Amino acid sequence: MYYLIKESLTPCSAEEIRTGGAQYVAVLTAEAWQRERERFDMLIDMDMDAPQETKAVVNMDSLTGSLSIPDRDHISGPRRCLSFALDEKGIVLVDDSGYAEEVTAAISRTKKWRLPSLERFLYDLLETTIARDLTLLEKSEERLNRIEEAILRGEIESYPKEMNDIRGDLLDLRVHYEQLIDLGQELEENENGFFREENLRYFHMFTERVLRLQDIVAGQREYVMQLRDLMQSQLDVRQNRIMTLLTVVTSIFLPLTLIAGWYGMNFRYMPELEWRYSYPVVIAVSVLIVAVCLIWFKRKKWM
Repeated sequence: MYYLIKESLTPCSAEEIRTGGAQYVAVLTAEAWQRERERFDMLIDMDMDAPQETKAVVNMDSLTGSLSIPDRDHISGPRRCLSFALDEKGIVLVDDSGYAEEVTAAISRTKKWRLPSLERFLYDLLETTIARDLTLLEKSEERLNRIEEAILRGEIESYPKEMNDIRGDLLDLRVHYEQLIDLGQELEENENGFFREENLRYFHMFTERVLRLQDIVAGQREYVMQLRDLMQSQLDVRQNRIMTLLTVVTSIFLPLTLIAGWYGMNFRYMPELEWRYSYPVVIAVSVLIVAVCLIWFKRKKWM
């Protein structure tokens, strides 16, 4: 697929990218790139392996790089990847998955520019990679709020798997945003002078937007840590209550154990053993001890 960057992306033939009088966008497979690379006058050899990171590399006569984009429906799963090479005349997107063609076609359908330029196309291309992220992070925060409410109600007794999944997704997004920020700053640097100075603001706008998303992610990661501490404190409180109850029960039965041990010695000259009221008296004393202990513990708010 070939496009000229006019008021919108305009489909064209391969020959028109040189004669069309405008900057171009080419979307090729790896095989097509190897076959037609001489058409673009960029003396580079892109790595055709699936990109593992988002980056930009400045060459003598071009700027190359890759995009490695997490699937927003399954952030920790397989990524959508593409490679690119650009100079002042246009950009080539190399992708075998169809993702680059899908995004470029969407930009062609939905975007019209008053001041068309390669920089504006790049901004729209990069912006599509984070278009859903604010909504995604809002939903993530809602999930964390629900977990917090469940913890406070005492409904969660162990570290929830959902919170661990959220933490992993936030970590992946943090790394992705760091790479996007580096990419945006590399483009804004404009080392080879491929971009117009007045259009560098697009890259600055994109970088600032990613920085705001990164701040949200950092805040939510801190929220996860706070929830983990909250859950641990709730578990500690529950364990303390159990230990308090066991201590109270032990304290109540300790004097009763003393009485049982005392009269279990069966010495010969223990007058209480011959007294007909010994048994009911011991029962009454035991009940009185239990009652006194319970009243004492209640007043001390130990139970």
